Amino acid sequence: MLQLRLRSGWDGYTCAELLSSPVTASLSTMHGTHRFVAREEELSERFKKFEAELDALLDEGEILHAALQYKCRPKEFREAYSKLYDMQKVDKLIKDLPSFDVKYQSWFSKAQSVVKQILPDRISDFNSYFEYPKARKDINFENYKIKDALKGLVVSLYGEVKTDASAAIPEMAQQVNIIRAAKDALGSRLTEMRSILQADLFDSEIESAKALAKAGYLRAAGAVCGVVIEKHLTEVCDTHGLSVKKKHPGISDLNQLLKDNDTITVPQWRFVQHLADIRNLCDHAKEREPTKEEIADLVAGTEKVLKTIF
Repeated sequence: MLQLRLRSGWDGYTCAELLSSPVTASLSTMHGTHRFVAREEELSERFKKFEAELDALLDEGEILHAALQYKCRPKEFREAYSKLYDMQKVDKLIKDLPSFDVKYQSWFSKAQSVVKQILPDRISDFNSYFEYPKARKDINFENYKIKDALKGLVVSLYGEVKTDASAAIPEMAQQVNIIRAAKDALGSRLTEMRSILQADLFDSEIESAKALAKAGYLRAAGAVCGVVIEKHLTEVCDTHGLSVKKKHPGISDLNQLLKDNDTITVPQWRFVQHLADIRNLCDHAKEREPTKEEIADLVAGTEKVLKTIF
């Protein structure tokens, strides 16, 4: 079964000896940055794998659609494809077609799972093309479903076939179209999942910063907040299509870019710059020690930036 999962719970700071060393701030910053990158890379890899599986599922659906067409209308199928390919290729295509009756149920189960995850609002539509309504006074072309075709149901009147498995061809086509729509929606789903992942990670980092500050590791707490602000501002720049020229931009660079492009107001710019100044105290050992009040302001300010700048 295809599945999308996001793991919850992130590794925290547990080594007091490391945190009390002179290089605490820089190591904390590196640790936070590496965790952000690792989690994003992990998420991207999962989506690449899921996208590849979805491509395979779509291809399988299109082949099954063709198999159903050939099963119901072999002569018309051969004639249609002979206009596109030479007969040798058409013969091979037909020979390679799977049995619709044998392979459909497996495809349906996988496809149903995908629709539930990516397009949950379309799952009832997807199922309706397979499952016939419970109350059917009669069976006709309009209410004939894929499930009927799998049963080999044929409706005749006075010896003339009125409805058969060919009525399920458009139903199968619609199921394939929904899977195609799921593929199109995958990009926006990735963005959504990245946002969820990042929000979860930001919350975890801020909690870590609070714990560090409470334990007296002020520089480490400030460094962690700096990573969060920097990463968030980078995402805001990406969202607004703003290109950062500097190879390794800091909070001040990102803050200035957002201000220059009217993404944030002057008061917001000043507020972020104030937080950047406190963060710089934490990152440079030659500077004076930050105070508890400054770190408390930085932690609270970081939370505010996440909620007000987007």
